[in-house]
Amino acid sequence: MYNDEYSNSKQIICELNHVSIPNESTGNNNASPKDGVQWRGNRSSGSNGQCNGNGNRGSTGGGAFGLGLYGGGGDGSEGGGCNGTEGPAAAGPDQLEGPGSIENDSIHLKRRVGLISGVALIVGTMIGSGIFVSPSGLLLRTGSIGMSFVIWMACGLLSLLGALSYAELGTMNTSSGAEYAYFMDAFGAPPAFLFSWASTLVLKPSQMAIICLSFGKYAVEAFVTQCEPPEIVVKMVALLAIVVILYVNCYSVNLATSVQNVFTAAKLVAVLIVIIGGAYKISEGNTQHLRQPFKNTQYSIGNIATAFYTGLWAYDGWNNLNYVTEEIKNPSRNLPRSIVIGIPLVTVCYALINISYLTVMSPMEMQTSEAVAVTFGNRLLGVMAWLMPLSVTISTFGSANGTLFAAGRLCFAASREGHLLDILSYVHIRRYTPAPGLIFHSIIAGAMVLYGTIDSLIDFFSFTAWIFYGGSMVALIVMRHTKPNYPRPYKVPIIIPYMVLLISIYLIIGPIIDKPTIEYLYAALFILGGMIFYVPFVHYKLRVPFMDGITVFLQMLFEVAPTSNMFE
Repeated sequence: MYNDEYSNSKQIICELNHVSIPNESTGNNNASPKDGVQWRGNRSSGSNGQCNGNGNRGSTGGGAFGLGLYGGGGDGSEGGGCNGTEGPAAAGPDQLEGPGSIENDSIHLKRRVGLISGVALIVGTMIGSGIFVSPSGLLLRTGSIGMSFVIWMACGLLSLLGALSYAELGTMNTSSGAEYAYFMDAFGAPPAFLFSWASTLVLKPSQMAIICLSFGKYAVEAFVTQCEPPEIVVKMVALLAIVVILYVNCYSVNLATSVQNVFTAAKLVAVLIVIIGGAYKISEGNTQHLRQPFKNTQYSIGNIATAFYTGLWAYDGWNNLNYVTEEIKNPSRNLPRSIVIGIPLVTVCYALINISYLTVMSPMEMQTSEAVAVTFGNRLLGVMAWLMPLSVTISTFGSANGTLFAAGRLCFAASREGHLLDILSYVHIRRYTPAPGLIFHSIIAGAMVLYGTIDSLIDFFSFTAWIFYGGSMVALIVMRHTKPNYPRPYKVPIIIPYMVLLISIYLIIGPIIDKPTIEYLYAALFILGGMIFYVPFVHYKLRVPFMDGITVFLQMLFEVAPTSNMFE
């Protein structure tokens, strides 16, 4: 039975590979929706879409798959596909809601994320492992409780200002890919490629590696109470988590989102346990560690900048809603509202959690503990102390699941534009999951788990990420001048992106001036090194002879195929 099913899958894949896409150009496009409909992707080219059977070619709509696999077939000159009944013509995109894909396409991203879901997505992705790992590193770099609180609040404010700027960008261009789409609009293909290059190979995998290392540390510390957990064991548990999360995301989109919902609820329980425990200790008068808050403060430029790196890691995820703008109901209202509600809520939670930590631990004890939340639970919960590492482990697992989910989507968006390997934009022919992109990200994250430690990965991630966050602020400022009349359902005060840009420059340059290390140069060279691949393979469309054979082999191995086309 399995052999028959596998043979059918092979036949479907082969048929799909021989279907041409009408009116498609290879490479990248940067036209706005007002310039008309254009095709995404880098598939086989041709002017006539030919199909087996009685379906006639269509000049608009449909796509390569038609009703044969993904629906939306037709046999007229518009809205057509292959081997199917007549489908509707592709309608023009709504300027505020943003363009979408073919209406009858079964993988069409429907607008299902409302205000509550948007807030939950922001809060759920921001509260991950950072608040349970970062307090010790941030306190070590600032030297005092008072300065660490200032940094925590400043990180929250900076995240809010950055997210409000992203809200304008996200309501202008509701395409998937966030920074990738904004760079395409403002600067063209080369900067967008460099972002997809760095994000796919460094940013997203390192983010997942950091979270999985935190997962491994908390999971192992639940069983090792008298000494530090062996590093090799922590890394093996982190690798196991990556494999499980990869399986969940490859198996089913519904399973991945269900896992995310359940684990987010457990995450909120962990936060609530810490806050209630801290309130109880304050009621007993345990406030001795909160006195003289600014004693021993370190004011050096580099220390403050790297302290920001540590704090901003805990806030990372403030821009994740921009990766799903195609799925937000009424994005012109719900995107900025979700940001204004979600980020201040997280900031308040972080402030209360830090106060709670200091009710049972001294600043020195927080600096020496690599698992602050576990130490907090051991001192406060008694025989129920195991609840704390369990809750935090569940929290970090859920965050890693969401991180891989988003990373696969970013990889998919860049690949279908021809900026990455074609195979990375393919989806499973029955499960409709971007399996190759998910596997690719997981392999890189696994390598980072084996190589790095949490602190070094956080610094590297933050330095590289803020280069692109600053670039997004430049994109917003540039488009205020190049596209002054473009519809902006939400318009942020122009002073805000300038402020975020200046802070981004400080976060990038400050550590280099204060304490230059070769790692910063490596990061910059890696980003710019992407041009070595962009010029021949994207700009000049150079094709490596054996890559077609590798792509076909991976298609057969993973049972994946190119997706239906989506409108710009």
